[in-house]
Amino acid sequence: MNIPPLTRFHHVLAVLMLVFSLAAHSDPITASQPWLDALNSLKQGSMPEREQAIMQLAEIKDAHNLAILQALLDGRLFTTKTDTKLVIGIDNHQGFDISDAVSGAALGAVDHDALSKINLTNKMRGTLRKIIGELELSADDPAVRLAAVKAMAKEADDRVLDLLRGRADKEADPAVKEAIKVTLLLQDMDSPDKATRIMAIEALKAKNSQEVVNRLNAMVEKDESGEFVEPDEDIRNLAKAALININNRLQLYSSVETVFFGLSLGAVLVLSAIGLAITFGVMGVINMAHGELMMLGAYTTYVMQQLMPNHLGISVLLAIPAAFVISALVGIAIERGIIRFLYGRPLETLLATFGVSLILQQSVRSIFSPLNRSVATPEWMSGSWQINDFLSLTWNRFYILVFCLLVFVLLLQILKRTRLGLEVRAVAQNRKMAKAMGIPTARVDAMTFGLGSGIAGVAGVALSQITNVGPNLGQAYIVDSFMVVVFGGVGNLLGTLVAGFSLGIANKFLEPFAGAVLAKILVLVFIILFIQKRPRGLFPQKGRAADS
Repeated sequence: MNIPPLTRFHHVLAVLMLVFSLAAHSDPITASQPWLDALNSLKQGSMPEREQAIMQLAEIKDAHNLAILQALLDGRLFTTKTDTKLVIGIDNHQGFDISDAVSGAALGAVDHDALSKINLTNKMRGTLRKIIGELELSADDPAVRLAAVKAMAKEADDRVLDLLRGRADKEADPAVKEAIKVTLLLQDMDSPDKATRIMAIEALKAKNSQEVVNRLNAMVEKDESGEFVEPDEDIRNLAKAALININNRLQLYSSVETVFFGLSLGAVLVLSAIGLAITFGVMGVINMAHGELMMLGAYTTYVMQQLMPNHLGISVLLAIPAAFVISALVGIAIERGIIRFLYGRPLETLLATFGVSLILQQSVRSIFSPLNRSVATPEWMSGSWQINDFLSLTWNRFYILVFCLLVFVLLLQILKRTRLGLEVRAVAQNRKMAKAMGIPTARVDAMTFGLGSGIAGVAGVALSQITNVGPNLGQAYIVDSFMVVVFGGVGNLLGTLVAGFSLGIANKFLEPFAGAVLAKILVLVFIILFIQKRPRGLFPQKGRAADS
């Protein structure tokens, strides 16, 4: 019988496809059978069999193992009551969203009663933590590896220590490598060999770790019977010396944190005072409504977040120009409507602007209610920069510090490189001469007041990220703002910057000893005494008007 060439080709192709199909499926079935057997023991076996199944899963390399073991540790590994299928469940408050533990396929939602939880003993949980740590130790993400090292360090045994020693040689991330080194040194502190313990303590005294401090403190303490926990006097003395070394660094880190918080407080003071320095220096107006202009900026941030609840980061950025414009317009209205009729009468301007501040406060109470409003912090401003166990810097205060410096530099550029800036400086130095030279002093006054008010609104945006927004927000900063302006030198921006940071740092250093209220009083007393010696502040204004 003759088979046509085309049909013969089809037969050969069918045979080859059958052979390749059998070859492709034979290895995975054989390779995955121990894994499937371990899963069956996990869901149906006794507690000893489950423990053995966990150890088997740890030895079998499979991509699903980490998810299954983590679900088992978290109490999210179940079997279905209908067909005893092994599933991973996530509680949705009405039931569970489940997925197949073997394939990872989503299986939909079921009721709580449709699943049976796989229970564990405390011993099995400890074993699971070690195994999960070992699996995560090979993860691509350094953060996952670091978390794994810290988790394994809590229940380190010989097997874990061998694994960490092997990982230390090939670990590339410095933080993970350091964590492994500290873990191994902490274990060496319990070595029966005295020389090993001495070497470990000498190495650990240079480490910034709270666990190291705890272990060293335990060595020099006494037990209930009055005996030292560490019987060896040499080891004990070495531990005391190491603690002294670490405590010296702790004091240094504490000082760094204090300076940072002082700078962040100073940044807030600078932002709140810098607009006041312009209006006070150029116009000689004591604006008691300056704090309320800051409050308007803070409420602008709140309103922007209400309009864009799903885009907090963008809303905060958009609130900056919006707050500037709103506060500047209100400031110009105050200057054109009230202050321009009271030039040369400082007491009347003080009383008038105080009345304006009361009006603005009551207006906000009527619109937003007297209750404080909470402004959410964007994700990129949340949390802190954890440098080590003893030093962390909060991101929101760091961004406020950077923001303050940017505003200061931008304002300097405006005053030095624009026509408005030239006119403002001319009026500040000698108003009569500037008017004689044709400079429209009335317009300069309005624009200057608007510029200072706009910066106050921008300061309110920054304040909204560190405190609640309320009708009395500005009252907490108006006195401090005037102190900064007077201390730095009326109308001098550099003086305002130096004075703000100086008073902020001084406050933070005094607060631990004197308390927040007494610290402010001491700073105020210092400024009063300082002004007695230098009435014009740190950087007195120059010009004929200043001399007069």
